[in-house]
Amino acid sequence: MFSRTVQNSKGILCFIKEFNSDLGTVFGNGDRNIIKLFDLDGKIINIKSFKIPNIVNKVAYKYFRKSKAKRSFEYATILLERGIGTPEPLAYFEKFNSIGLRDSYYVSEHLEANLTFRELVEIPDYPDNENILRQFTKFTFDLHEKGIEFLDHSPGNTLIKKEEGNTYSFYLVDLNRMNFHESMDFDMRMTNFSRLTPKKEMIAIMSNEYAKYYAESESAVFEKMWQFTVQFQDEFARKRRLKKKLKFWKS
Repeated sequence: MFSRTVQNSKGILCFIKEFNSDLGTVFGNGDRNIIKLFDLDGKIINIKSFKIPNIVNKVAYKYFRKSKAKRSFEYATILLERGIGTPEPLAYFEKFNSIGLRDSYYVSEHLEANLTFRELVEIPDYPDNENILRQFTKFTFDLHEKGIEFLDHSPGNTLIKKEEGNTYSFYLVDLNRMNFHESMDFDMRMTNFSRLTPKKEMIAIMSNEYAKYYAESESAVFEKMWQFTVQFQDEFARKRRLKKKLKFWKS
């Protein structure tokens, strides 16, 4: 296990060893990876157990690529260094066998948030919706200005916490897919919005806000942002249809 300066690293290691027991509280739906919450000396920590990789990735993660757990830890550290919100990274753990990587875990402080971006998509009349959306857009612009391309910039991966007045703080989670650049061009920035929402009215608000800070017209920002959104939604729908066909033929 590699960790930052954590006073009770033995406690974290104990939680990891007992992860599959009744110890801890399951957080979320656990459809791919499993997240559990544990009390460590009065502080709630979040331990994410990544799905055991297939045979090819077992070998790749041992010899050629960093594991998702290690990337999550390292990227969280970079985000904090660059002034971007994410739950405090505490440790990561990897277990290898003769073939390659078997188990891996990412440990961070647990952050209590008021909502995620998903609520803005699914609840149109969510309180202060437009203000939150505009502040989120400025947050994303700041990511881009710092050369951070968050490849999983999707509805469930930004935690939103209400602060004093009508201000909000944003925290990225599910961090294992990121690129870091010296600068990001226009298409790269606009593509980064494509997974967030299929709603044209939300794209209109985000493009209006983004254009306040970027050297392109509002119409140009909207057209590109909407173009990449439609492309993503079409591809997503195509893949879903294909999965349904495969399930049909298997059954």
